[in-house]
Amino acid sequence: MSNRVLSGMQPSGHLHLGNLLGALENWKALQDQYQCFFFVADWHALSTNYADTSRIKEYTQGLLIDWLAAGIDPARSTVFVQSSVPDHAILHLLLSMIVPVAWLERNPTYKEKQEEIKEKDLSTYGFLGYPVLQAADILLYKPDFVPVGKDQLPHLELTRELARRFNNLYQPVFPEPKEHLTQFPKVTGTDGRKMSKSYHNTINLSDSEPEIRKKLKTMVTDPARVRRTDKGNPEVCPVYDFHKIFSSQTVQEQVNQDCRTAAIGCIDCKKLVADVIVERLAPSWETRADLMAKSDYVQDIIHEGKQKASIVAHETMQDVKEAMKI
Repeated sequence: MSNRVLSGMQPSGHLHLGNLLGALENWKALQDQYQCFFFVADWHALSTNYADTSRIKEYTQGLLIDWLAAGIDPARSTVFVQSSVPDHAILHLLLSMIVPVAWLERNPTYKEKQEEIKEKDLSTYGFLGYPVLQAADILLYKPDFVPVGKDQLPHLELTRELARRFNNLYQPVFPEPKEHLTQFPKVTGTDGRKMSKSYHNTINLSDSEPEIRKKLKTMVTDPARVRRTDKGNPEVCPVYDFHKIFSSQTVQEQVNQDCRTAAIGCIDCKKLVADVIVERLAPSWETRADLMAKSDYVQDIIHEGKQKASIVAHETMQDVKEAMKI
């Protein structure tokens, strides 16, 4: 049997370029060589959006459509929704009984997100304990690899620590999954910070061509380049970060040279980036529009994925109960 891979995403908003480059392109390639499980982490969305759950179902549907349009193939991968497999919650409960609180409090993103998201009360057990739910999500399928960005490595290490703790307390059940690092762990947003729904600086996969061009026109550039005649430094320009991802080597070198000599202005530079991003996303727009009209087809994929994921999850929970003698 081929090695197993598992990964998931929260349905907390529209998917953006950071999700495409940081996860979906990686997932798409992994389908060719691994047994893949990809899930919509709808319960995880409650950790920060518990006060307003009105759009979670809508975002779940949109997330799946974006995945399919990006090339995630339900014939080759198990695609499912977290909440449709209750074993996630059961294993989370059992792991929460053995995890030391200090392990959760040292999680670097716990304090970072509390600082970033001031408008929400994140002093809940659900938010403190979401890495335990994440560990349950992973260990339930006993994957060999978990595709992650560098910012997720502390969470994966906690998963391995919990696996070791469980195996030592009871008996060996869980393998310790290894990371599979993404090629683009950080994609810059239109304001120069990491692209994130929380920062409202995203270029969404569902954006139309006019929306993408409009967003890129307002994107920040080299702060020292105030006038058109000022020479720039591409290495500190977020727009050039996009060139390094999307543009050909020839265009990158030309833009680099022309920016440093003021032969090209920021407006023209942004237009070049917009052209290549639109060219990259255009094929998925037609697929996406087709899927939007086929809600029954998407529901069938969710149902089939639930069936396939449940078989594996039930087997793991049987091992867990035997190990714990419960």
